[in-house]
Amino acid sequence: MKKFVMAAIGGTLAGVIATTQFVGPLLAQESARPTSVYEQLDLFGDIFERIRAQYVEEVDESELIEAAINGMLTSLDPHSSYLSPDDAAQMRVQTRGEFGGLGIEVTQEDGFVKVVSPIDGTPAMEAGIEAGDFITHVDGESVLGLTLDEAVDLMRGPVGSEIIITVVREGEDEPFDVSIIRDTIKLQAVRTRIQGDTVVLRVTTFNDQTTPGLIEGLQKEVEALGGMENVNGFVLDLRNNPGGLLTQAIRVSDAFLNAGEIVSTRGRDPADGERFNATEGDLAEGKPIVVLINGGSASASEIVAGALQDHRRAIVVGTKSFGKGSVQTVMPLRGDGAMRLTTARYYTPSGRSIQALGVSPDIVVEQPRRQPEEGEEEESNVFSRSEADLRGSLDNDSLTEDEIRQIEEDRAKAEAAAALREEDYQLAYAIDILKGLSALGPNAD
Repeated sequence: MKKFVMAAIGGTLAGVIATTQFVGPLLAQESARPTSVYEQLDLFGDIFERIRAQYVEEVDESELIEAAINGMLTSLDPHSSYLSPDDAAQMRVQTRGEFGGLGIEVTQEDGFVKVVSPIDGTPAMEAGIEAGDFITHVDGESVLGLTLDEAVDLMRGPVGSEIIITVVREGEDEPFDVSIIRDTIKLQAVRTRIQGDTVVLRVTTFNDQTTPGLIEGLQKEVEALGGMENVNGFVLDLRNNPGGLLTQAIRVSDAFLNAGEIVSTRGRDPADGERFNATEGDLAEGKPIVVLINGGSASASEIVAGALQDHRRAIVVGTKSFGKGSVQTVMPLRGDGAMRLTTARYYTPSGRSIQALGVSPDIVVEQPRRQPEEGEEEESNVFSRSEADLRGSLDNDSLTEDEIRQIEEDRAKAEAAAALREEDYQLAYAIDILKGLSALGPNAD
């Protein structure tokens, strides 16, 4: 305690001496700083006037100013930008869950457009676009040197029109072209289904529909299984979910937590930091949860995965997430435009920042690319025989009809699980974890 007090006093004294000694130069610097800023603004005005008067072609003044504003914002980080009135209106529509386009969430890296993730059921997903793909050209025009908004503008167009994008993909020797037909993107934020005794909750984005859709879908599937006692667990599938609203990420996390911190944000001023805590009530009623993530899981998805992982409420399975640990605030501007500005970093309950690092899964499971081998079809049709097929084989008289029926149902579930491994290995792995936990029983700890 004495050391702490002495250190504090020493620090205070040093501060007084430094302030007294350097007060003159500091004041000079402070008085010089506004002059420097005003000089820079005068320089900007001078350049603007010269461009307007002397550029080889007549320029649109409003577009020139918008480009200057956007250049200032995009120089900060890949997620800060200016939104024109049209872009701002489209963003408001997107948070409600319906918009026109290809169906990909993108960022910028090394001057190229990088796919954060394709969105389920969209033209981009159906065309085979994958998280991590780099888009180098749009309809033969290079995107190198363009801002992200400019590149996105190139990809926009009328619904039903074709676009050719050139893709560079890890593991592929050469760039290749992908044809996509633009369409109206209608986001279904949550899709639910039953796989055996497991409820699978597929969350594709975090918009205004997410939490209501999650609650409704979960309750519907639990009821279909005959009640929570017949559910062995839940899979929360956040793969290729590019994120969305922070408020929705908090509400989804809260749905499975009874107490504790969900996420905290810290901005430039420590006083502006916020902490968001869970409230009583667990939708899953304590049943085990597996969260699925991959390189296309970003932002709000990482908040949910990090919160449930830190509270040991879920096992996180898959591959490392995208690593977007910053918060953007959309600020309305005059003229119906808006500014998207990075204002804070977010931290998981344990105090870790995910920025550029991502969420590391508890169990790393790669999703293998299915490559059918020659002769696979013939191999799957090989005729198989068992004891029951032999003429005159003995019946099994040790089991009742109900027990035999149960065995057959269990076998059918096992065969369905085997088929799922071929279709979606990561999901099948998650379901196997829940089966194992269910087999161990509630006192497995």
